[in-house]
Amino acid sequence: MTAAGEDQRPLVVHLLHRFDTGGLENGVVNVINHLPAFRHAVVAVTEITAFKERVKAPGTQFIALHKPPGQGFWLYPRVYRLLLELCPAVVHTRNLGAMEFQLPAWAARVPLRVHSEHGWDTNDLGGVSRANQRLRRVYGVGTHRFVALSRAIESYLTGPVGFAQDRVLRICNGVDTQRFAPATAAPAAWPYRRGEHLVIGAVGRMQAVKDPLNLVDAFLRLRALCPAAWPRLRLVMLGGGPLLEAARERLAQAGAADQAWLPGDRSDVAQLLPHFDIFALPSQAEGISNTLLEAMACGCAPVATDVGGNPELVEDGANGLLVPPQDSAALAAALARLIGDVALRQRLAEASLARVRSQFSLDGMMAAYGALYASAARGRSS
Repeated sequence: MTAAGEDQRPLVVHLLHRFDTGGLENGVVNVINHLPAFRHAVVAVTEITAFKERVKAPGTQFIALHKPPGQGFWLYPRVYRLLLELCPAVVHTRNLGAMEFQLPAWAARVPLRVHSEHGWDTNDLGGVSRANQRLRRVYGVGTHRFVALSRAIESYLTGPVGFAQDRVLRICNGVDTQRFAPATAAPAAWPYRRGEHLVIGAVGRMQAVKDPLNLVDAFLRLRALCPAAWPRLRLVMLGGGPLLEAARERLAQAGAADQAWLPGDRSDVAQLLPHFDIFALPSQAEGISNTLLEAMACGCAPVATDVGGNPELVEDGANGLLVPPQDSAALAAALARLIGDVALRQRLAEASLARVRSQFSLDGMMAAYGALYASAARGRSS
């Protein structure tokens, strides 16, 4: 029996490997902050960092399990007991690193068990590993619905992995176009001046799958490709991670450190993004990139690698440019094209802004997740 005054909203447990800065985690924050019809709890298999401060929904619980490296089987009893205690209506795991905990969720008879796939790691680009495909089939036996963030991932789940089409739902990320929007007044932290400098920017964790060194190399190639424009070119890379110091060192060795700003993680990305002239996404793999959507919403002209869900957001030549992954020469050529053609840069920026506002709204994303979670109360998962 529910005690008088107790919050009776259904509880959604978001179970993921680590709650830290990243696009996946940012998507979880958006869901929590914009679905007040539900209570929320974040359970991290490893750690929960200060990133949790971005969650504004009152009463949200945060639980870290502090799992060391290796298989998580020994944690199943603990997760099982935790779920019995929390009594969630929904358990929502994300990516392979947390998918195995669908098994204790099944054992605990959680009414709705959902798993999302956001993209692939560098050790399995494109999801070609048959071992990982088999793991997904095993872990997904008791899962009711699978959420794919892009058409590429949807095809992967229904193709090589082998889940039935009616168990897979595609929900693309959406962007808050009120928070991420064009702006003219720069914040005090912004180091460059509009008109005097031309800024090529990126936002993302500095790790191998995001390939930040590819962008650094492409930027350095612009010295030869755009000699007249080179003195006014600037590179901004927002985000921390294991490759941050390597990126700074490579720029310093090339004598370009004074033309770059790599401040690490920032909490004011929404205020800084509108001051990028060109947004570059050099990733080796992507689902539906939050940062790409946010940059498009801020009026940036995008250049992205032709991987994962990027072609769903950027149509080459229509609202941005697509380039092959791990090809700094091709990335540099695309950047040089936009540097030299102001009209093209402006046209692509305007088209990207219109595309986000019409097709990738946060409201649409929230409606889809809200309907999915509400299905638990309707007994859809019987």
